[in-house]
Amino acid sequence: MQSRVALVTGGTGGIGTSIVKRLAGMGHKVATNYRNEEKAKAWQAQLREQGFDVALARGDVSSAQEAQAMVQDVERQIGPVEILVNNAGITRDTTFHRMTPEQWNEVICTNLNSCFNVTRPVIEGMRERKWGRIIQISSINGQKGQYGQANYAAAKAGMHGFTISLAQENAKFGVTVNTVCPGYIATDMVMAVPEEVRNKIITQIPTGRLGSPEEIAYAVAFFVPDEAAWITGANLSANGGQYMGW
Repeated sequence: MQSRVALVTGGTGGIGTSIVKRLAGMGHKVATNYRNEEKAKAWQAQLREQGFDVALARGDVSSAQEAQAMVQDVERQIGPVEILVNNAGITRDTTFHRMTPEQWNEVICTNLNSCFNVTRPVIEGMRERKWGRIIQISSINGQKGQYGQANYAAAKAGMHGFTISLAQENAKFGVTVNTVCPGYIATDMVMAVPEEVRNKIITQIPTGRLGSPEEIAYAVAFFVPDEAAWITGANLSANGGQYMGW
């Protein structure tokens, strides 16, 4: 497999770290963004000890200006971005009748607007080179909705609308665009939920367990090789059977 340049937004998180490792393990040159330099440097050092050399670039993906500067920094360090994984995301959960404009806008800007902010600076280069992979990390809750997550569900559903439109526009240029929709994954955030709440979630999952970040990374990696060039505009649900749709 040819070595490519990959950018994973939100790569220092639980799922993001597994995606970064998976792509690096496939032989690709990988970068991610950060906002907290101290935490990012510690994360980078930890990965180096494990044999993964990952480039870092400062940038808040909710800002178009910062995202563009971040992409330029990545390209200066390791080359033009050929694989983009839009993974960055936050939650600001509350029922809609109590939701503030700030809670709505923060989630929409970080989870959805970031797809525009980061993809826009790389898409023209992909089209010119006639090769590219763009993968959105959405969520099961963007498919089925979730109590207290109107902002998050709206953003995550919007990500796949972005995917299928971009896929149509760029198919003839060798650029595929796909979505991965994780279910409930055993990240630090989920494992911090009280055990009785986690157990209620698990009873709704046909496989009888939470997913692992590595399983989501595998789903992302599926879309990357040349053998996946025929697959575009797809949504891969990785949720243990909790939500099944066409």
